[in-house]
Amino acid sequence: MLLFGGTFDPVHIGHLNMANQCLNHFNSEQLFFMPNRVPAHKQASNISNADKLAMLRLAIASEPRFKIDERELHREGPSYSLLSLQELREELDSAGNHQEPILFLMGLDSFNSFDSWYQWQQITSLCHLVVYQRPQERLDLSATLTQYLSQHQCQQGAALNNQRSGLVYFLPGPQLAVSSSEVRAKLQRQQPCEELLTPPVYQYIRDKRLYIG
Repeated sequence: MLLFGGTFDPVHIGHLNMANQCLNHFNSEQLFFMPNRVPAHKQASNISNADKLAMLRLAIASEPRFKIDERELHREGPSYSLLSLQELREELDSAGNHQEPILFLMGLDSFNSFDSWYQWQQITSLCHLVVYQRPQERLDLSATLTQYLSQHQCQQGAALNNQRSGLVYFLPGPQLAVSSSEVRAKLQRQQPCEELLTPPVYQYIRDKRLYIG
């Protein structure tokens, strides 16, 4: 099971390229986007959950392998990944899929501060971490996370199927300089950013005048 959590505020082509590469690398049938309601590690925006969800649906409409897991949008309080992973693990086990691994996709920037996440070591007991690393991006880890990586990094993606959790795999990706904060800044300044968004998402933002002012 491939899981991609994030604020997606807004969802941009960098997110989609990252998800596509992960799908193709692991030859998987589907990948679940899991949008946050109240991100635990970032400042919440003033964009409604309904708008973020609508943009995400528009962005993935042409790729049937992309799905959305809405659980964090309906949960009160901060969107802790641990709670969602615990629920997903219970659902897989209840369905008889005890050995099916959860592959949790994140960018290198998130992994660099992963030991600041809520109960991060429990997270690693529930899933594998797939860290998307672009050219020129470098590890910048604490001593604790450096030690953890030395004991849990695997070099072959196929190894993630041999156990259901606990490994870290680095997935190399192409250089693509785009972030949601950059997109928001361009929109606020009313600068062109069509190339950073899918056409339906860009049109939705324009129609609803999101991120402006």
